[in-house]
Amino acid sequence: MSQFKTLSDYDVAGKRVLLRADLNVPMKDGVITDTTRIDRTLPTIQELVEKGARVVLITHYGRPKGQRVAEMSVQPIAGAVAEKLGKDVKFASNCIGDEAESTVASLGDGDVCILENLRYYKEETDNDQGFAEKLAKLGDIYVNDAFSCAHRAHASTEALARLLPSAAGRLMQAELEALSGALEAPERPVAALVGGAKVSTKLDVLNNLTAKVDMLIIGGGMANTFLNAQGINIGNSLCEHDLADTAKEIIASAAKNGCDIMLPVDGVVAKEFAANAENRTVNLADGVEGDEMILDVGPASVADVKERLAKCKTIVWNGPMGAFEIAPFDNGTNGAAQAAGELTKAGKLVSVAGGGDTVAALEHAGAKADFTYISTAGGAFLEWLEGKELPGVEVLRVK
Repeated sequence: MSQFKTLSDYDVAGKRVLLRADLNVPMKDGVITDTTRIDRTLPTIQELVEKGARVVLITHYGRPKGQRVAEMSVQPIAGAVAEKLGKDVKFASNCIGDEAESTVASLGDGDVCILENLRYYKEETDNDQGFAEKLAKLGDIYVNDAFSCAHRAHASTEALARLLPSAAGRLMQAELEALSGALEAPERPVAALVGGAKVSTKLDVLNNLTAKVDMLIIGGGMANTFLNAQGINIGNSLCEHDLADTAKEIIASAAKNGCDIMLPVDGVVAKEFAANAENRTVNLADGVEGDEMILDVGPASVADVKERLAKCKTIVWNGPMGAFEIAPFDNGTNGAAQAAGELTKAGKLVSVAGGGDTVAALEHAGAKADFTYISTAGGAFLEWLEGKELPGVEVLRVK
């Protein structure tokens, strides 16, 4: 973390610390249904409290598009944070202006407040300098703990960091250390497992990874596009037929970079996408009947993945191997994930995962807790895999 300042670089006692967190938690009827995002940033909040900082939490919730939408107030989040901390958390019904200033001014050392939804102001998503300056008036130090928002150049993630002494929070620090360790300076051989429905959504990911990893394991619906490009009959399977040439280019790029691309050798096929649908396992080289769909990788493919992972030191995982949401088409994802988890537990593999359905798939497989690191980010994780610079990260770098 020498490129970034962290909480360890500042004496925060008695200082107003503007802490940008991602507390955009799922909520139903004003009740939070999953506190994961609060839980992940809690260590940063607790450390600041223990060090005597005056913690000013700022976050967005939903997409109010610059309007004050009552259902998108962060007030219920204040109650949840208070419960987790075991102490009062003050709430200001605005994130700038007189009320915000008076709420912050009322804080003592070790106190916490949370300000109303940043996105009630269009200036937040516009990365407006004036809005950032109003936020900056509320703090002495800026800490960003919202890696999941770092791919957006917003006022609270980019402009604000230029106005105050800045640092990465502990969650941001953990994300940066895990991700840089997995792709920028990994222990080799390094594999990437990329699944999901469509190649089109992950073209940049695949192109970047072929130059970064030793092995690229492709699963899910996107594998069908690659199989089709190689002339294999995939029947009625999900496939982007118009991307056949693109798939061939990715294969050629991988070969040029010494990256071994692994595609499924067998698949579980069915005529309908339904739980416990009648299915069979086929050798994909023999093709699939016209009215059948490939809904999962088969046991030979899973065995192949396990064998290859046993030779790797690092894996980056993004996306499922098949239609993991319904049985029996979850076996491929479950088998591969459990193998990665077991190797990780045995100290033989560093495993980093994130993005989209990935967390749900690993949780379904019972392997989530075994992975080295699970990113909280969706879009930011994908853009990192694409090799893009993330504005909220770049602005924190020590110049």
